[in-house]
Amino acid sequence: MKVAIAGGAGYTGGELLRLLLQHPKTKVTQVLSRSQAGQPVCTIHQDLEGISTLEFKEDLEADYDALFLCMGHGRSGQFLEDNPIPDDKIVVDLSNEFRFASPDHQFTYGLPEWQKEKIKKSRKIANPGCFATGIQLALLPLAQAGWLTGEITATSITGSTGAGQRPSPTTHFSWRNNNLSIYKLGTHQHIPEVYQSVQDLQPDYDHPVIMVPVRGDFPRGIFSSIITDTSHSEAELVQLFKDYYADHPFTIVTSQDLDLKRVVNTNRAYLKVDKIKGKVHITSTLDNLLKGASGQAVQNLNLIAGWEETTGLILKPTIY
Repeated sequence: MKVAIAGGAGYTGGELLRLLLQHPKTKVTQVLSRSQAGQPVCTIHQDLEGISTLEFKEDLEADYDALFLCMGHGRSGQFLEDNPIPDDKIVVDLSNEFRFASPDHQFTYGLPEWQKEKIKKSRKIANPGCFATGIQLALLPLAQAGWLTGEITATSITGSTGAGQRPSPTTHFSWRNNNLSIYKLGTHQHIPEVYQSVQDLQPDYDHPVIMVPVRGDFPRGIFSSIITDTSHSEAELVQLFKDYYADHPFTIVTSQDLDLKRVVNTNRAYLKVDKIKGKVHITSTLDNLLKGASGQAVQNLNLIAGWEETTGLILKPTIY
């Protein structure tokens, strides 16, 4: 399958390149970047020197089967207006423009653990947000069972790559290193994504979802702590999660204490379920650039193409 990547100079574009260049069923034929047009891809993604001879292009050419949009939020819609996409092409958008169901577009929300069968029948996918992926994975089994009965609090610490490649006062090394800070308290743009899936599975859920996003002093990964009310035993809760994720190869329910390093550089998410004094606590971990972005995008491509869901996505973690 011939693949084009628009916005290939950023973090998610680079991760997609690394995944798709070693994917046994894809061939990257175009990498678009207006700011880098004409330059070899390896001048930006230097680890690809000796691996890829591709050059950045400015304009999309017609010879592709699947298109990934890795541009900044708010730019995908304009790109699609400027470049009409034939109906037989696959489009996976990694921005937030099409994540909410609307009669104005035909994009399917691409969280396989929520609606895998719908993704398989789609040609246009809106890839979920990274925070939203980790929090939803912690809540989907509870929502499907109708076991969500109260307010949800989610505290999520994210790596600096989640803010994108362009430095800002709160992302450059000197400020972020050895530092922690909260931002967008209760107003983060990923909260509505959580409501969308939870209320699809449990329509009567109408309690607050309070999100506490924390800037971490590490490059990649998201470590989330989610807590809500429960009247069920820990054994019942653990079994519920294991049953729900039995057919989802990238989400693993574990009894071991979790840390971030086990998921970095992988497309896996790990969940640990505990009961604490009338509350259920779920620890959720994932790599924000892979399961939270580019890896999940390739996972969606595999489902649409009818390939094994794990094709090209078995990556080794960074342990040390």
